[in-house]
Amino acid sequence: MAQETQSAQVDAVRLGIIGLGQQGGMYAQLITQDMVPHMVIGAIADIDPAKRDLAAQTYPEVPVYEDYVELLESGDVDAVITTVPHYLHPEMGIAALSRGIHALIDKPAGVYTKQAKELIDFAATKPDLTFGMMFNQRMNPLYQRLKEIVESGEIGTVVRSNWIITTWWRPQGYYDSSDWRATWGGEGGGVLVNQAPHQLDLWQWICGVPKSVYSKLGYGVFRDIAVENEVTAVVDYGNGATGTFVTCTWDIAGTDRFEILGDKGKIVVENSKTATITRLVKPEPELSAGMDMADVMRLFTGQVDLNTLYTQEVFEAPSPWGQQHADVLENFARNVIDGTPLVAPGADGINGVRLANAIHLSDWLGSEVPLDFDEDEYLHLLNDRIREEGKFPQRAV
Repeated sequence: MAQETQSAQVDAVRLGIIGLGQQGGMYAQLITQDMVPHMVIGAIADIDPAKRDLAAQTYPEVPVYEDYVELLESGDVDAVITTVPHYLHPEMGIAALSRGIHALIDKPAGVYTKQAKELIDFAATKPDLTFGMMFNQRMNPLYQRLKEIVESGEIGTVVRSNWIITTWWRPQGYYDSSDWRATWGGEGGGVLVNQAPHQLDLWQWICGVPKSVYSKLGYGVFRDIAVENEVTAVVDYGNGATGTFVTCTWDIAGTDRFEILGDKGKIVVENSKTATITRLVKPEPELSAGMDMADVMRLFTGQVDLNTLYTQEVFEAPSPWGQQHADVLENFARNVIDGTPLVAPGADGINGVRLANAIHLSDWLGSEVPLDFDEDEYLHLLNDRIREEGKFPQRAV
């Protein structure tokens, strides 16, 4: 059905929403508020009877299904979005693509790399279908501008990046809201797979994919949970550049600060809203080499005006509620209709999953690990934790 619709060059993609929870409900709202011009709701599926009743009342003209396979085989949709627990994303993505239906996967692409790769490899066998990720932050004008600045070389070669993002405060009641939340078997981890995937994606999208990582994690810090809610990770890019990533879910007065330091300038982002961009008049090594001891003494005594060595620009980009998500949906729809390039291709979903896995593995082993780590070892150690929980079946690919 999807292939017939695509060949007919329709004006709107019929989206199937699998899971009408907080995210699924948001996407439905954005579509019905006409924020996604080339998309309509084709059908909704949810295993929860209360959610199905809500869907039927709120969207009376939209078919509602109990089982997502029924939705996929109904002929009511051209594409789907998966707003379900993380472990189910690859399974549902493959099920859609195998039926000729385009797939937009909510973050993350999977819990572990072997699972995510199975989805990505299968999608590669369906080149006529659109496969995307809901990386809405890539639609944030602020981060798009930063990516342009870094890629253009305006701040030179990046030598260090740091992101501290601890604005995810989650009280115990949040974790008690569902049996699967904050479990190894149900959710696949903590802050790295739930709250921070967008930052893990943006960090690599802008600064590049690291070669290795060393990390220290805290599990159930001040909370009755088994998974990580405190993370400090140091990455090595293999070219002398390094980076740090710090996140947690128990800091009530959280911080969001992202720094990118290059040899020709620096970017500092506060609260994911305001960026201060510093551009040196010359690369820092040249400025250093041009100063003799007399210049150094003037520097130490405050006689050198550092403001003469660089310029600064403050950039702020508005981002209204829901606009980024709507933009990803619209970009996805346009790719289906006319081939508009995807801002967040599905294959990019492996990057965040791989880095999150490597951060876990480094802490579990107590050593630095490469990003091309042993995937079987990771899955074995993950299954050890799932087995210790005793709540969910172990995982395998």
